[in-house]
Amino acid sequence: MKTLKYIHISNYITESGKTSSINLSYQLFGKALHKAPIVLVNHALTGNSNVAGKDGWWNTLIGPNKTIDTNTYTILAFNIPGNGYDEYQENLIENYKDFTAQDIAKLFSIGIQKLNISSLFAVIGGSVGGGIAWELATLKPNLIKNLIPVASDWKSTDWIIANCFIQDSILNNSCKPLYDARLHAMTLYRTPESLTHKFNKEKENNLYNVESWLNHHGNTLENRFKVSAYKMMNQILKTIDITNTEKDYVNVISNIKSNIHIITIKSDLLFKPEENWETFVELKLRKDNITIGEINSIHGHDAFLIEYQQLSNLLKPIFIPQKEKIILKKAV
Repeated sequence: MKTLKYIHISNYITESGKTSSINLSYQLFGKALHKAPIVLVNHALTGNSNVAGKDGWWNTLIGPNKTIDTNTYTILAFNIPGNGYDEYQENLIENYKDFTAQDIAKLFSIGIQKLNISSLFAVIGGSVGGGIAWELATLKPNLIKNLIPVASDWKSTDWIIANCFIQDSILNNSCKPLYDARLHAMTLYRTPESLTHKFNKEKENNLYNVESWLNHHGNTLENRFKVSAYKMMNQILKTIDITNTEKDYVNVISNIKSNIHIITIKSDLLFKPEENWETFVELKLRKDNITIGEINSIHGHDAFLIEYQQLSNLLKPIFIPQKEKIILKKAV
């Protein structure tokens, strides 16, 4: 059973000028709040705040004695408003086009303030969650010690916007919107090489195995997600852009005080690695505390959920020294 907590945010004015009241839900894992360094985890498009524990979607990474150790850290995870995780109809958002990724970062910032949190040891997010992490760091340049966007970017490219446009069209026009949208999305999350490696054109019961796999993902999402939730999440993915009215992204990111640890995926077809490397090279001329790591995988965008060991190895230099510091302090 979910252990959701809520923060009510009344009369929030979106970037588009619309007023909404939001029930921002969240979960906590690990050490009690304010008793340990806090790690904010932002979920991906069909994810949620349940990041750790038996059914946690990132429990290979987060948990007791894992890379992000719940014996050492407090883990905070918000649900992106409208994602439908709490299954309350009244918390779904039908006017999804009134919201942007910046709005979600602002709502998270309000939640953080209401929880009396003055600093975060790290913010980590995959895919759209990484984009929200970028947005939050831009809004609050002194809040985060370590910013870790994974398989993500500080902006939605024309390629992402185009595919989100297709997804929105499917969601609004298909007779099986969730099923059809998910089939399209899954081909973006993997690569031709990944599908060949996994299926090799094999058939069963006169159906290609890749078709059975797509059927499974379409049906699974149809059974656990709401159309309005998918529309909302797709809209947030489409609107990532930290520059706002500032044209030079280097100036914007240079104001962020966080250590920035970009993690990209060599075969990612959604958030292209070339974009992340360009960001790193440009920023390295202005900002010393920025690094980049690359997951080498044939599995494309989804590799951040598949290549656990590679991701863990890239994260250990960030989380293990802090853990050792805490242990040493206790010993003294």
